[in-house]
Amino acid sequence: MNNVPDAYLGVWQRTLLRTADGIEDRVTRVFWLQTPALHADVRLPDPAPTSITQRISQAGFAGLTEVQGDRCQWHRLVDFHPDSGTDVGLMTFITPDEVQETAPDGSYVEIWQRLPESIGSTQAIWLAAAGDAPRQGCLLLAGDCFMFVADRPTPARKGLSLAAQINGLSADQVELMMSCEFSFGRIAGAKVPWEITLSTVPGRAGRCLLLDPPETSLEQWPVESLATLGGYPPPTGWQRAPLPLLNLPVEEVTP
Repeated sequence: MNNVPDAYLGVWQRTLLRTADGIEDRVTRVFWLQTPALHADVRLPDPAPTSITQRISQAGFAGLTEVQGDRCQWHRLVDFHPDSGTDVGLMTFITPDEVQETAPDGSYVEIWQRLPESIGSTQAIWLAAAGDAPRQGCLLLAGDCFMFVADRPTPARKGLSLAAQINGLSADQVELMMSCEFSFGRIAGAKVPWEITLSTVPGRAGRCLLLDPPETSLEQWPVESLATLGGYPPPTGWQRAPLPLLNLPVEEVTP
């Protein structure tokens, strides 16, 4: 897969969603962090949801990004709402820091603004639970911003909505199913270093992602710095993993 064009890199905040039937959303807090291969996207109502019913309205996904011309596809490898498919948008750059995303079927238009503090170098690492546990996640940086993603501690079933999957579970079981973490924050430009300002996990906002982060690139972070990231780290700890590969169909070339 080719690298994502430089024009996409950074953190983009959605300022408008307009659907084909005229519904507009300017309130939901939506941030999309893009690196040359990986993306992470978090979407939370304002004010922050507290009850399980309210938290069902949250969204977030992370994975690989594919750009071909004006067509951008976000392949979801970690998803707050399991098995919700892929995202495809037709992208028009109004300015270098404003882009319009239009659904191929015309069902919606979104306007995105790039955060000035996100302009600069980007870094990304893919994470997997040590051992045979199936959990995965990632840590992405863009300028002064970061996004940490961790799949839920309890695996979700495909083809079944999150609301259906938590129906009938105990309170503890529901919490584990709901704890698919998407945490966004600032590295240095916040009240404390690496402060989480927005998270799908209650109680994470306002906390540090890591109390004593190494002053090196992500690729050089020691295992012990990665192992306990997040509100629900794996019992075996996180470890750095190779970037995932997409099993995309191979196009036949006619001689």
